[in-house]
Order: sequence, then structure tokens, then C-alpha cells
Amino acid sequence: MHMTTAEIRTAFLEYFRKEGHEVVPSSSLVPHNDPTLLFTNAGMNQFKDCFLGAEQRSYVRATSAQRCVRAGGKHNDLENVGFTARHHTFFEMLGNFSFGDYFKQDAIRFAWNFLTQVLQLPAEKLCVTVYQTDDEAFDIWAKEIGVPEANIIRIGDKPGKPAYTSDNFWQMGDTGPCGPCTEIFYDHGEEIWGGRPGTPEEDGDRFIEIWNIVFMQFNRHADGTMEPLPKPAVDTGMGIERVAAIMQGGHSNYDIDIFQRLIKAAAEVTGATDLDNKSLRVVADHIRSCAYLIVDGVMPSNEGRGYVLRRIIRRAVRHGRKMGANDTFFYKLVGELAEVMGSAGEELKKQQPMVEKVLKIEEENFARTLDRGIALLNDALDSLDGKELDGDTVFKLYDTYGFPADLTNDVARERGFTIDEAGFETAMEAQRQRARDAGQFGTDYSKVLTIDGATSFCGYDHTAEQGTLQGIYVDGNAVEQLADDSEALLVLDNTPFYAESGGQVGDTGLLRTEAGLFQVFDTQKTGEAITHKGKLQSGALALGDQVEAQVDAERRDAIKLNHSATHLLHAALRNVLGEHVTQKGSLVMADRLRFDFSHLEGMTADELAQVEAQVNQQIRINHAIETELMDIDAAKAKGAMALFGEKYDDEVRVLTMGDYSVELCGGIHAQRTGDIGLMKIVSEGGIAAGVRRIEAVTGAGALAYVADQEAQLAKTASLVKGDSASVASKVQGLLDRNRQLEKELDQLKQKLAAAASANLVDQAIEIAGTKVLISQLENADSKALRGMVDDLKNQLGSGIVLLGNVAGGKVGLIAGVTKDLTAKVKAGELVNLVAQQVGGKGGGRPDMAMAGGTDAAALPAALDAAKTWLTEQL
Repeated sequence: MHMTTAEIRTAFLEYFRKEGHEVVPSSSLVPHNDPTLLFTNAGMNQFKDCFLGAEQRSYVRATSAQRCVRAGGKHNDLENVGFTARHHTFFEMLGNFSFGDYFKQDAIRFAWNFLTQVLQLPAEKLCVTVYQTDDEAFDIWAKEIGVPEANIIRIGDKPGKPAYTSDNFWQMGDTGPCGPCTEIFYDHGEEIWGGRPGTPEEDGDRFIEIWNIVFMQFNRHADGTMEPLPKPAVDTGMGIERVAAIMQGGHSNYDIDIFQRLIKAAAEVTGATDLDNKSLRVVADHIRSCAYLIVDGVMPSNEGRGYVLRRIIRRAVRHGRKMGANDTFFYKLVGELAEVMGSAGEELKKQQPMVEKVLKIEEENFARTLDRGIALLNDALDSLDGKELDGDTVFKLYDTYGFPADLTNDVARERGFTIDEAGFETAMEAQRQRARDAGQFGTDYSKVLTIDGATSFCGYDHTAEQGTLQGIYVDGNAVEQLADDSEALLVLDNTPFYAESGGQVGDTGLLRTEAGLFQVFDTQKTGEAITHKGKLQSGALALGDQVEAQVDAERRDAIKLNHSATHLLHAALRNVLGEHVTQKGSLVMADRLRFDFSHLEGMTADELAQVEAQVNQQIRINHAIETELMDIDAAKAKGAMALFGEKYDDEVRVLTMGDYSVELCGGIHAQRTGDIGLMKIVSEGGIAAGVRRIEAVTGAGALAYVADQEAQLAKTASLVKGDSASVASKVQGLLDRNRQLEKELDQLKQKLAAAASANLVDQAIEIAGTKVLISQLENADSKALRGMVDDLKNQLGSGIVLLGNVAGGKVGLIAGVTKDLTAKVKAGELVNLVAQQVGGKGGGRPDMAMAGGTDAAALPAALDAAKTWLTEQL
């Protein structure tokens, strides 16, 4: 049975939906609040807190088609992509998950039924693996599913390694949830080389793993003990590309419909004619990861996730050039990708113009970098004593300029050199190890603070409420009472305190009981519990105490105004700059708001004025700010925008401000837009490639800002002896006068320099028949030195000039050589010789060069050394 990739995705999700699973959308490729991951690389990433017990959802079984990227950190196979059948930077992982619901029996049954009944794969083409000691899974496969025992392979721990190091034993980290796995393999046929899992030939392409089922059965402690989990869980993954290859009669993932269309599109834009060219595979794979990383907020940069994206783009561009592409081409594949991804391409279609622009700019920048890299390589080859280019230089070209070793080798070979391939590989392996080390989980999950139960939040309409003290935590440990001023976390069953979320900071305030007073400095969320962080001010607290919770209402009111203003600001930015603008982060505080958004260029003064005017117009209209609870599909149908990186429950809060702004938001807001009073933009600037930041103030803060600006204006007017109406013309007059005075000053300096040069020319000496003038000046005007040297050269007619100027403790050097002498003496070499002796360096043209230095005391000796050097040259 032939199925397209889109049909397989739909069939998988529909099968598990009918089996009671919640269909959960793919999460962002940028992991939400997870610093241990570079990119989302598995379906379970977005459910990690569910597996850890820190988060409760409205469902206990889920299914998803998760987009993943593996191109850095622990999973870094970038150099293999395009040259093997199954390595990719981007792939989709189909998965089904159980959070303490079903376990081994159902998980195995679901997988087998989908493969053999829905996809109709022949059972005889499948074999399975289990962990060596997992008799339970073995018996389910053999006795309940009916797989012949010869086709059930036990995989033990690796020889000479500690326990639980088997490929069939999964661990979230060195500690925490872990357990055995069972994997399903497909036999591509005896005409393909390779052996079954567990055999020496297992790395061949005949038997390919298509489904992995992880049974989270234990909690591993730091001392190595395995504690059975009270609610065992299931995490599965099936690569859609591998299954599509089978369903479409191929053996390589690159044979499937998605890649065949992308390969043909890549051939069209690069001019390639051989569709089997491996470089076409590279380009087809890389457009997927690059486009979706940009959609999810990653921009090319020189660090972190942005650096990985830049490397992938550059690798694609290199391969395009290798096939003959002479112009920018990579961005032209975005439209085809959006179409070929079907239902998984909807987000990409919305942001297609922005994605294309980012890729085009990056490719154009790389073209310039490529030229600089070639120049650096040629310089390195020019300076070689032998015939081999060292591995460190080859690696630097690769790591800094994106040159693969084979490209460096090609250029070197054309000039009769070789490269140190072993040294390059040593440097590459060191980088891989750094990446692996950086990608390891660093969290001891057995020490993660987990709080049972949930807190009811009642603070949307109240800033004071009664609650019961349900938990007291000091240094992560639960205690029954608090009697000192140690920093503590308190948990109530009911609270009006808002926990930090969605950019809105947590509330502060007081918790009172009959026996104690506790000051809250911050409010956060841990799992389903709201934690009040602070210190005891007086008395004592104990579990079960009745608490009067009082939020700092004045601070809360100021935060509400700023939060509502961010929604208006978001809508105004999209109106003025375009629909590509999406929120990339925010911080809503009492005294100001900060809003980060996607945009490739700095905003003009006119654009900022338009945005501010639109926001203030909506404030004056005085829209009612309304919230509705509805399911996520209804919210999307209403046009609500979800904020970047946020996770939403099935039932969401939709915040509406007239027909101007509709967004999903769980934060606290003003009642009407008019409550904001006024918004003033304080600053706009870039914080990362393609990400801008606006800071603004509202309400009383905005009025204070305006008052401060007026005070500054009045002060300026007073200084120029004018008023607010005439200050601009007064300042303009001063600037014009200042420019005139600077012009006159320059003319005077040139006259002084000419006079000085007339005196200096008499100091010229002859070296081997050549006139040479070397002199040390004190506090001469640096701008006039160039004109002075030109004048001295003219007076000498034929000769060499070297001037050293000491001003403010720094050394300035300038050398001039008349054209007839540059074959013997180059000004750049002369000035650099002196500069090195005074703590600097420099260079320039053969006839004129400048340099600087820091060691003024060494200048006389350096100038004397220059005479000696000139004697040798002349």
C-alpha cells in the first residue's frame, strides 16, 4: 500500500485519537524553559514535566507529530547529512505517550496494530528487541502479539560497561526517570547489506529501526539505586521519514515524496542537472531545519542556537555553489517547502516572507565571508615554509569561515600544497566533545522540587483572599513550621497572588496569620502549585494555618496597565511593520514594559511615531478589555494570537480589546484601555539578529517620563538663551557656528603644519644618497600629520619621511615614501617596524602608512632603529 508522508502523519494521529489520545500540536524547536536542550530533538521534550510529575494536564495519554532538529550539542551528525540514507538535521517524530495510564501491554499492542493493520506492513518483515532482563515485554510480544521468539532479540548491557548501558535502556539523565525500551525493526530485504540488531552487521541498511517504545519504570538516584515509579509512563517515537520510505517502496529517506520534490526544486534554483548529486540532498534537508528554526524564533548569529543555524545555512550554500549556483538561491525553496509539508507547513506559510528575507540576507553576508576566507587561506599558503597546511588553520577556516576541509584541500592542491587532515580531525573531535559535554543533562532530577496538589488562583478580580497554608519549604525541604527569617516558599490552597508567567512578573505583598506575618518578595509556579517566596517578619507559621493573603495592590495596578499596553503595542507593530512581526519575549513590570519582536531592521523615527500614535489612539477609544474562556480551536478561529514559547491548556483565556487586539493570555489586565492613560516609547534597539526590543512606560510612569523630557527641554532652552518654541533654531545656529569655527581651526592647523614642515625639511639627512627625514614631534595635531608628510615629500622631491608624534601619552606614527623609492622601501613596512617597538602595529600603502603605539618612552630608540633599517634597505 502506497501512502504519502502527509497521509502517514494523518493516519497516525487519527489512529491514536480513536484510542483515546489527545492530539497535541508540535511544540517549538526552541525548548520551553529547558536550558538542558539546544533544540527540541524528540517528541517527549514538551511532556518532560508530565513525566517528572511536576505538571498535570487534562489528559493522561497524548499523541503528536513533533518537528525535531539534531544538528548540535549531544546529537551532532551534521557532516553525515546528505551522504547517508537516514541522517537529517530536521525530521518529524510521530509519538504516543502515557502519563501513568497504560503501560507495556497497550503500548506494544498500539504499535503493532498500527504497523500491521493500518499501514498493513507484513508481520514477517518485522522483528523486535527488548532489554535483556525485561521478561514482561518479551512475554507480551511472544504470547499476546504472537511474534515468533526467534524474532524477539534481547539486547544486554554493553560489554565492560556499567549496568543499564544497553541501547535498550533509556535514561533522561544520570538521575531521574529511566527504564527499558523495546524497538521494532523493518527488514528491507536480503538484497540490502546488513544484519539483525545484536549482530556484528547491525549497522547495515537492511534492518532499520522504525519505532522505539520507552517504558519509564524507575527513578534512578544519584547513588545508582533504582526506585520503581509510582506511575510508570510510556514514551514512544517513530520517524515519519523512515516509515514513508517503506510505504513508498524505497530504502533511503531521500527517496520519499517530500525530498524528491525538494531535490527537484533545489536543482532548478541551482542549475544542477544530476538529480543524484549528493549536494542536492544536503540542500533539500537543510532548507527544512533552517526554515523551521527561523519560524520558531532562531536567527543566525555567532553563538548558541543562532550559530548552529548559521552553520547549517552556510553548509547548504556551499553545496549550492558546488553545483554551480552563482546567485542567492536558498531562500527560493521556502515556498516549495511550505507546500510539500502539508498540514505541518501552515505556520511556515504565515511567516514565509520573513523566512525568505532572513535566508537571503544571510546568504548574501556569507558570500562576503567566503571571499574573506579565500583571502585568509591564500595568505596562510603564502606564508608556509613547507608544503603542508597545518590542521589548526584548516579547522579555523572551517569553524570561522564555514570552509569544509575538502574545499580548503581543493584550493591548496591547485597551488601545489596539501593539508594536515589528521590535525584537522583532531581539532574537529575536540569541538565535537565540547558540543557533547555542553549537550548533557545537568539536572539531578531526584533533587527537583516537586509539590503535590494544586493552588487555586483567585486573583483576576481580587487582591485579598483567605487561604490555608498547605506547604512550607526551606532549601527545597518540606517542613511543618517556620519560626525564623530563613528564606522560604509557602504554598496555599487558594491565593490572589499571580505567579510569574507570560512575561508578567510575580506579585509581592503580605501573608498574615493569627501568629505570624510573612513578606512575599516574588511569586512563582512549581508544577500546579503557586509558591510564595519570602521571609517571616514576625511570629511563626505552621501547616494548616488560616492565611489572609494581601497583594501589593498599587504595584499590581501598575503592572496591569503595562501588560495591557504590550497587547496594544504588539498589534500596532504588526499594523505598521507587517504580519511577520511576532512576539519573541516580554517583561511586564510595575515601572515599565519590555517587548521583543521579530524584525530585521531598526525602526525609523516615523515608524516609532506611528506605533506610539496607534497605541494611544486605542487608549483614547477606551475599549473594554474582555476575557473569555474557550477551547483552543475556538480561540484560533476567533483570530487569537498565541505568544511565542508559551504553553496553553485545552481551555484558554482570550483577551480582546475591541477589534484591535485578540490574543491568548493568562495574565492580569486593566478593565478598559483608557485606564492605561498614556504610553510613551522610551527606546528601540536590536538584541539579536532579527530580534528588536522596545521599552516603554505607561500611566503615571509615562507622565513622569514626559515631565522629565520637558524639564530637559527647558534646561536646554535656558542654556541657549531661548524657550521651548525657539530651542531648535537656537541649537541649529550653534551647530552652524561650531562647524564654521572647526573649519577655520583646520585651516589654521594646516598653516601651522606647513610652517613646521618648512622648519623640519632642513633636518633631512642622506642615507646612501637618499634624503631621509626622521623626527619626533610633541602634541602635534594628528589630523594635520598626513598633510604635513605630503608637504615634506613635495619639498624633498625624492625621499623618505618618518614622523613620530607623542600626544596624551600615546604614540602616533606616519611614514611617507616618494613613488620613485617604493620599490626599495615601502611605507607600510617602515611604519610597522617602528610600531612594533612602541607597543603597537600598523600598515598602509607603499607610499603612505600610519600606525599607533602605547610606549612613548621607547620612541627615540625605535626611530634610531628605523635609520639602521633604512641603511640596510637603501
